[in-house]
Amino acid sequence: MSEFPCHSPVDGSELPTIEATCPSTVASLVDRARGASVSWGDTALARRVELIAEVERRLLGRADEIAALVRLEVGKPLEEACLAEVLPNADLVSYWCDAIEELLEPIRVEPDPLSYPGKHGRVSRAPRGVVALVTPWNYPVAIPLRTLVPALLAGNAVVWKPSEVTPRSGALVAALFEGLVPKDVLTVVQGGADVGRALVEAAVDSVVFTGSVATGRTIARSCAERFIPCSLELGGKDAAIVLADCDLERTANGLVWGAFTNAGQNCAAIERVYVERAIAEPLIERIVATTRTLGASDVGVLTTLAQAEKVREHLRDAIAKGAQVLVGGEPEGEANPRAFPPTVLKIEGDAASAKAMTDETFGPLLPIQVVEDLDEAVRLTNASSYQLTTSVWTRNTSRGDAVAAQLRSGIVTVNNHAFTAALASTPWTGVGDTGTGVTNGPHCLTSLTRPRLVLVDTNGAKRELWWYPYTPALRTVAFAMAVVRGGGGLVARLAALPRLVGALVRRLLGKS
Repeated sequence: MSEFPCHSPVDGSELPTIEATCPSTVASLVDRARGASVSWGDTALARRVELIAEVERRLLGRADEIAALVRLEVGKPLEEACLAEVLPNADLVSYWCDAIEELLEPIRVEPDPLSYPGKHGRVSRAPRGVVALVTPWNYPVAIPLRTLVPALLAGNAVVWKPSEVTPRSGALVAALFEGLVPKDVLTVVQGGADVGRALVEAAVDSVVFTGSVATGRTIARSCAERFIPCSLELGGKDAAIVLADCDLERTANGLVWGAFTNAGQNCAAIERVYVERAIAEPLIERIVATTRTLGASDVGVLTTLAQAEKVREHLRDAIAKGAQVLVGGEPEGEANPRAFPPTVLKIEGDAASAKAMTDETFGPLLPIQVVEDLDEAVRLTNASSYQLTTSVWTRNTSRGDAVAAQLRSGIVTVNNHAFTAALASTPWTGVGDTGTGVTNGPHCLTSLTRPRLVLVDTNGAKRELWWYPYTPALRTVAFAMAVVRGGGGLVARLAALPRLVGALVRRLLGKS
């Protein structure tokens, strides 16, 4: 049996074959990447920017090809494939090429000249070396590029394992860099969990992973044992809080898109709605009406049979606990078992404990629970172990901003949802079981670079004040300085000052 899917989830059409990487070769590929990282890191930053900037043109020039391949491998509509996988990543390349020189600019250090005479330094961001990147199948172009572009610009080599579900999209992304970066600076390894394990356990300097909580925990332990950083983005159970003063039409449209884009296969998909009772009925009516207008060309299909079965499991569990299906539901007699209609659920009573309200579904289910007030909505939102993004829907944006301060989520949006992953300058990050990862924005450089201090001492004195020998004069200097700097009241400080000056003179003259 092939390691990779051989047929498209959309229509069953045959997909091009891809050769898997032997796990036993991964360590040597990492070694080659390490060798290549030295000269790449020594390449002038302006030259690296010049080379990587070409990826934007290539990405836009191959938009049709990229969108078509992503549709074939993932099952998302062509419009989404272009809007989510091509255009924002052109912006991403542009942002990093414009910003990287300033972000990597060394910071000058000027220590206190009285305490540390003749000393100056700089703190720079040095590349980690070899970054291991492991990415999922739901956004097979967008997610890897968020790390590839800044990691390469910062002077790292990258060894990347795309998902075994979308290996062809991975190969296409790698092709965008061909001829731009030297051999072995970007290496793609193809395969399943065994290849990913071999990569993470190889002699890499940092790991960036997007995927399941269980795998993330394993990677975190492995990295901790070797004292290397890891950036982990492990999923979400995003909530939307709808206040009674919301714009009904905008809110309904936003919730439907946020729940069903990419068939809900989005770590930032809306998987819980908490709506204040006063507005619940008309909002739900609009959501149901809007959902009824969606067809297969809008929602796409679920990418894998395993994911389709998980969505069915969550739906059945919710119904068994009393959830009401308002639109959609488990399909019967569908020719494509991955096809699943957008489904809206009303959650009451025991259904609040259903998997569809507590576990990540990653599919086209939109559960809605009516709450009495904002406090209840905030409490329920914060109770989840997943805290990636939350949206607040209200006409009073100042109130929405205030609500954001009460939420644990890494990202809060007011009157919108999920789209900030497309903003290259802003961090994409979460809390709790969502993991410790940060992609996008300057903060992601923490896992891709390390601070390095170089300090130069031009002091011509034979010895520093604090060097040997330890003498009574040095002891007097130390404790008098503590008093003068605030370790006593005004009278004590004034009394300590002449002791300090006298002891300093004796110390500098070499007298005890």
